[in-house]
Amino acid sequence: MDSPTKSRKTLCIEDLRQRILTQALEPGSYLDETDLAESYGISRPPLREILRQMAGEGYLVLHENRGAQVAPMTYKTMRNFFLAAPMIYAAVSRLAAENARPDQIALLKETQAAFRDAIRRGNAADRALMNERFHSIIGEMADNEYLTPSLRRLLIDHTRIGMTFYSPRFPGMTDVQSVAADQHDLFIERIEAGDADGAADLAVAHWELSRAQIESFVTPESIRRPLGRAPGA
Repeated sequence: MDSPTKSRKTLCIEDLRQRILTQALEPGSYLDETDLAESYGISRPPLREILRQMAGEGYLVLHENRGAQVAPMTYKTMRNFFLAAPMIYAAVSRLAAENARPDQIALLKETQAAFRDAIRRGNAADRALMNERFHSIIGEMADNEYLTPSLRRLLIDHTRIGMTFYSPRFPGMTDVQSVAADQHDLFIERIEAGDADGAADLAVAHWELSRAQIESFVTPESIRRPLGRAPGA
């Protein structure tokens, strides 16, 4: 395979990942192979290799008769997301503090700078993508072949959820994003210091910040308000 074709494949997979993470391709939607092949200038066989790879990573679900579907976000997946997230994030952060290399820490700092810049600019997509990249690097630091696939799958849905509720349109999000950015700085400090317990504890606190915002978004304030007396009561 020649180099230009490899470049088109790389562009295709990176762009599809980004479109899924930012919900430009909505959860549960189906992909048209013909349109994708034309859009990215590649033939169907390498495109199908890409789709199989992305299915293995958790971005897509492949159906025998209907093709590739963007991974749905259902009640079941959200329930399992809430159950698994704190355990996996804590374990990955602990291992990252034990195993991180200096070059990985430097990359984490660069990504954190980009994350803060996205917050300053109010760019929700860049904020979500840089947050995903930040935690992916922590996963690379952990270097655990059992945890890495689970972390990757968590981050796909966490990023997609973040595109929904981390928006400047919602009151209070500025303060929440500021706290999240400060916690990222603490991650860097504790990982660089080799503080495994501290990094694991921070991961749980960082998750709780997200969990509270997710729950407040999916349960609007009006639902908590009493509806008044029933007729005839």
